[in-house]
Amino acid sequence: MIDWLIFRPDDVDLSRSPLRATLDVPTRVLGAFNPGLTRLPNGNLLLMVRVAETLAAADSRSISWTPNGFVVLSFPPDDVEHDDPRFFHVHQPPHRLPALTSLSWLLPVELDPEGRRVVEIHYEHAIAPAASYEAYGVEDPRISRIGDRWYMTTCSVSPERLCTTLHISDDGLRWLPMGLLLDHQNKDMLIFEGKVGDFFLALTRPLGDVYFTYPEDSPWAGGPSINLARSPDALHWKPLDKPFIRARKDSTSAAKVGGGTPPILTDAGWLILYHGVEPALRVGAYRTFWALLDRADPSRILQLEDVVSLLESRPDLTASIAHQHYISCPVVFTTGIVDGGDNYLVASGEADLACRMTLIPKTRFA
Repeated sequence: MIDWLIFRPDDVDLSRSPLRATLDVPTRVLGAFNPGLTRLPNGNLLLMVRVAETLAAADSRSISWTPNGFVVLSFPPDDVEHDDPRFFHVHQPPHRLPALTSLSWLLPVELDPEGRRVVEIHYEHAIAPAASYEAYGVEDPRISRIGDRWYMTTCSVSPERLCTTLHISDDGLRWLPMGLLLDHQNKDMLIFEGKVGDFFLALTRPLGDVYFTYPEDSPWAGGPSINLARSPDALHWKPLDKPFIRARKDSTSAAKVGGGTPPILTDAGWLILYHGVEPALRVGAYRTFWALLDRADPSRILQLEDVVSLLESRPDLTASIAHQHYISCPVVFTTGIVDGGDNYLVASGEADLACRMTLIPKTRFA
């Protein structure tokens, strides 16, 4: 496997940020990471990069979208707890609620066919919050091409809800918002790259505050799990009854599992890369694992590797920008995959900071 960084925080021109339309305060890029990945009709690759833009001076303020534009929200310092570089907590009795230190928007970055060089950065097609359910940002895009149309799921964040939203495109570059898909906390919805029968199929990962324990002799660890859902039109989704990928007690990363890349069809079945988390400091250690699913019945898992990781964080990749690190845990968060001939090209967020590309031989999954 070969790894390289392809896009970094300093590659973002904030003078062209969509926030500049109404926000007249100094900002900086906290991270440019967790990119969606697809191949465009011209053969080039497209990274849809999550840009986390934050105020230049860290304090008790957040950036938010409103119907009148982007604004800065201020909170009384005495009511604020700073316990994580990604967010702070505000005491608003009877609750203790998080507020984000950054607002995320999506930047299309066109690469050459091998993913080695940036060809063009399409600021004119950036996707920024434009509705109240996106007030605190649009995050972690995943792109699936089905036939002649591209489908991109995103996580939208606001005080109203933490939900899944959809954009569609007929060229992979210009995107039309389709609104809400899942009206509950679900941070990792990924649509299969192809229908199963007459239905769209997707991975989901519902979140919540309550998870119940399994019996002592069960192989499973309680917590978030990856589920399946299907839809006749990619807009209306029905969860499948059967459980899918759950964290195992014997896994090296059983604290949490969640979707990574949209499932792609191979000769051996549907291939998915997903993440597992091991408790470590505040954020946790994120690793990439993989599974192979039956072509006709993807709820049937043919092979799953959750002990030996496929990808781990590589601090050497970000050594030259180490001064920009804001989390201390080893994190690789894999978000996209395309066919590259004898290899797969895989896109990940490295250290919640930059975009990493990895070339993985197809024989790795044989």
